[in-house]
Amino acid sequence: MAVYTEVTDEALAAFLADYEIGGMVAFRGIAEGVENSNYALKTTQGDFILTLYEKRVNTADLPWFLGLMEHLAASGLPCPLPVRAREGRNLNPLAGRVAAITTFLPGVWPRRVVLEHCEPLGAALAQLHLAGQDFAPRRANALGPEAWQPLLEKSLAHADDVQAGLGPELAADLARITAAWPRDLPVGHIHADLFPDNVFFLDGKISGLIDFYFAATDIYAYDIAICLNAWCFERDFSFNITKSRALLRGYMAHRWLSEAECAALPVLAQGASMRFLLTRLYDWLHTPPGALVTPKDPMDYYRRLRFHNTARDASAYGL
Repeated sequence: MAVYTEVTDEALAAFLADYEIGGMVAFRGIAEGVENSNYALKTTQGDFILTLYEKRVNTADLPWFLGLMEHLAASGLPCPLPVRAREGRNLNPLAGRVAAITTFLPGVWPRRVVLEHCEPLGAALAQLHLAGQDFAPRRANALGPEAWQPLLEKSLAHADDVQAGLGPELAADLARITAAWPRDLPVGHIHADLFPDNVFFLDGKISGLIDFYFAATDIYAYDIAICLNAWCFERDFSFNITKSRALLRGYMAHRWLSEAECAALPVLAQGASMRFLLTRLYDWLHTPPGALVTPKDPMDYYRRLRFHNTARDASAYGL
């Protein structure tokens, strides 16, 4: 989440007039994240999130994202429910952008991941994968392996400004990862961005899964690899195999991993590291001045990638 587009009180009042959620009581920008402009909105009828879509989000994909969220919410998953305006639309123009309102979910995301977070997270991820199986529309992953080389090329000219030799090293790693990328693993709808700040906990239980704007139809186990990267490294970038084992245990209590999926975990984890390294590198070098957002250090994922490059098999992750 972030703020790139400012919304005036007058524009917001006109926008809300098309909804049946009451009048505005409070409105503030949310500066976390890197993708869209997000605001916490309180009305006389409750709390909501207002999102204005920009940057890498293709507006043609928005009906799919919101449709998936509606489907998952109807299946009992704690994810935001898009609010429809009086005429039935859940996407409407605001401040020169396409915007949506979603319900607010209670809870707090974990600023520091502890072991007790990991098994519930794995279970929630498996439940998301299972709940999405009867959502028929599909969406290709716009930030899947086919996108990584073009993304690297956009940053190569200045990659060595971040660390000497970074550009050639990433190019070699990327060539190796894409050559080994699995093509025959189970596929379905994945979240693709289930970082701690996209998971809310309340009273020790998961109360919200948010930010579905990278969701896509892709390899289930790749979604697990993204979570291993996001949840199982300590602040010194050491990998916590106990957290990994708990995450995988939670997942496999609901959806069992095949031998092929387990065998592919190292390269999937390398690919997940590469994907976030490259998008963070691009943002680090290209974030527009004045945006109320702090770009995330791409080298955090460089360090994760170094670990995954040493993993010979799934035992590195506790399997």
